[in-house]
Amino acid sequence: MEKETILDASLAKNTLDSIPDARPDAKDIVGLVKTEGRVNGYQLSDGSTVSKEEGVAMAKDGKINGVGIAHRDGKEYLKSIPDGNENNNLSHLPSVSG
Repeated sequence: MEKETILDASLAKNTLDSIPDARPDAKDIVGLVKTEGRVNGYQLSDGSTVSKEEGVAMAKDGKINGVGIAHRDGKEYLKSIPDGNENNNLSHLPSVSG
């Protein structure tokens, strides 16, 4: 990894409030549930969908891989853990119906 990429990833990690440790049986987020372009939930690798709030609670409990907790306007949400690879970011996942 190039020096700039490592620095960018380190700076981006500072925008996260926390990065929970995922359990061995943690699920992956494979899709975003959106309403009018806004994320309001997540589809998990087992096919289930959860609300944004449920996803945050699951991540805090180590039940979701590869995400950190961030906040905006007093609300928590999930964000990909920066690793210099744009292709595995939540924003690159497909939209699904909840």
